[in-house]
Amino acid sequence: MSEQPLLNVSDDTSLGGVEIAPEVIEVIAGIAAAETDGLYAMRGNFASGVAERFGKKAHSKGVKVELTESGILIDIYVILHFGVSIPQVAQNLQTNIRQTLMNMTALEIDEINIHVVGIQMDIKEEQDNSEE
Repeated sequence: MSEQPLLNVSDDTSLGGVEIAPEVIEVIAGIAAAETDGLYAMRGNFASGVAERFGKKAHSKGVKVELTESGILIDIYVILHFGVSIPQVAQNLQTNIRQTLMNMTALEIDEINIHVVGIQMDIKEEQDNSEE
């Protein structure tokens, strides 16, 4: 695991400094994404799946934050509900994440890339239709 530097967010250092770890940005972005309509789930890895089985919430699941020379890049990996407008949900995700991060951290995000990695069919609704 590569050690990423902390983000310095305070201009006035007379009282001390304020730094935010990239992991905090991942958690904030994950929670903001989860609040967006049309989202079924975030794509995680094996470790986050095992942790969730034991009752631990992985709020940063499906979120990758990269600090580059040009700024902060965020990649979001999502599974959407079947039937939603993918461009609309993606735009809502970007807007909600950007606004939440701006309000909580005062950081400007350069890019928020949404990767739709799956569509979830509503199994219960399909079963109800087949019984009729």
